[in-house]
Amino acid sequence: MAISISAVLLLLILAVIFLKNGLKMSHAVVCALFGFFLAGSSLGPTLHNGLTATADIVGSLHP
Repeated sequence: MAISISAVLLLLILAVIFLKNGLKMSHAVVCALFGFFLAGSSLGPTLHNGLTATADIVGSLHP
């Protein structure tokens, strides 16, 4: 749950930055819809597991 909220906040910040720097609203909507459809596809769980594993690896690093 915490990872998905963090990812959503990161993506929201990136989307705001991109919109301010010239990304058209129609492009943002298309990207968002693509993300929703991709998450609902058979590839969604694989991507989720990969992102979770990456977050676990990054979280276990100690500087």
